[in-house]
Amino acid sequence: MKINLDDGKPIYLQVAEGIEDDILDGYIEEGAQVMSTNQFASVYGINPATAGKGINMLVDEEILFKKRGIGMFVRDGAKEQIKQKRRKLFFNEYVISMLKEAEKLDITKEEIIEMLKEK
Repeated sequence: MKINLDDGKPIYLQVAEGIEDDILDGYIEEGAQVMSTNQFASVYGINPATAGKGINMLVDEEILFKKRGIGMFVRDGAKEQIKQKRRKLFFNEYVISMLKEAEKLDITKEEIIEMLKEK
């Protein structure tokens, strides 16, 4: 996982997205334990509360769950849940804006499909 302190994106979001990326890439399996907030703080040189905010965001989304006194673990089905979430984001952030720009430029959907096939 990479955390870029110079990035404009809040660090807690980078922590959450980094964990999600590691789950999607298979570095962290469903059922596996994730690093503690103190481990994140130590490894990445960030505040434990900031790491905790990112981790708790994933708990709220039911991607991670807490075993009291042991730590945080990846929930079964988390990988598919992350994929679904990211597909929606991809559609809303990229596809919709692309279609709006294409409309301004009088590019048809068929032309877009041809462009994608050529790539």
